[in-house]
Amino acid sequence: MKHTKYHAENMLQKKAKRWLITGVAGFIGSNLLEHLLRHDQAVVGLDNFSTGHQRNLEDVKSLVSEKQWARFSLITGDIRDLDACKTACGGVDIVLHHAALGSVPRSLADPILTNQSNIDGFLNMLVAARDAEVCRFVYAASSSTYGDHPGLPKKEDIIGKPLSPYAVTKYVNELYAEVFARQYNMECIGLRYFNVFGPRQDPLGAYAAVIPRWINELTRGETPVINGDGETSRDFCYVENVIQANILAAIAKKKVALNQVYNVAVGERTTLNELFKLIRNLLGEYDEKVKIIEPRYAPFRSGDVRHSQADISLAKELLGFNPSYTVQRGMQETVDWFVKQMSNAGVEQNKG
Repeated sequence: MKHTKYHAENMLQKKAKRWLITGVAGFIGSNLLEHLLRHDQAVVGLDNFSTGHQRNLEDVKSLVSEKQWARFSLITGDIRDLDACKTACGGVDIVLHHAALGSVPRSLADPILTNQSNIDGFLNMLVAARDAEVCRFVYAASSSTYGDHPGLPKKEDIIGKPLSPYAVTKYVNELYAEVFARQYNMECIGLRYFNVFGPRQDPLGAYAAVIPRWINELTRGETPVINGDGETSRDFCYVENVIQANILAAIAKKKVALNQVYNVAVGERTTLNELFKLIRNLLGEYDEKVKIIEPRYAPFRSGDVRHSQADISLAKELLGFNPSYTVQRGMQETVDWFVKQMSNAGVEQNKG
């Protein structure tokens, strides 16, 4: 994956810090790990491997130097276990909290488990970070917090009623972070992600995100399913933009930038129909047969919002956030990565 330079990277190079990434074996967590190790930072990772994968960590290991990899230490543990959280926070400067159970459908199927991970686990991490006197607590918030509010683009201070248990948990995270900032003088920053995609996103399982699932299905010659009429729109955001937002939030010095919640997105809308055509066309460069595959349409999913688009002006103003990857550019890198992985897997299978 190519890495785009921005001013925060120079700050990273000046002084090595000790970072904790929860959910380090997941999609976003492993991409953050790769970035920090490439910049010679010391990283502790915490993961229970319920949705993360060892293969993501192995992939990072293959992309960094031995010396860089030696700066990483993994704790296999669960954020629902306060002792594991306290162990992980020991001696850490900055927490990037990404361990959670994602997926609106999963939360509707099992609201109790979602609550345990996303609220109990989040509170454990806040308490552990407070007790360890961590300098900065940056956490993954969610665009699902906007709920049924119809206004576009979404502005941080205007939200509606949540439409799923998942959305409830992510909003509660913001409330807890605000209280801990006020009462315990912690520095907390929430990043409301809008439909993040990129390398290492899991294409398999009942709750797989749409982009890796479609890439996997099209590559296999299968028919992808679009829920609804395909005119549902989202602000899809490539993972490199998310990495930039995390680093900027972690090193922000302006007082006004702290204890805020920011939209992290590109600020544009792409319909599911447009998304499908983009993925199909990019995969078609590798295999002509993909170009003739048409999607199948199914009913709308419960708990889904119709349209989503972010106003990213607050993150631009206070953090210096400037997304360097468009959907098109990010999708090109994503498709290239998945095709390469599938090709490598095929080679390994043939060897066996």
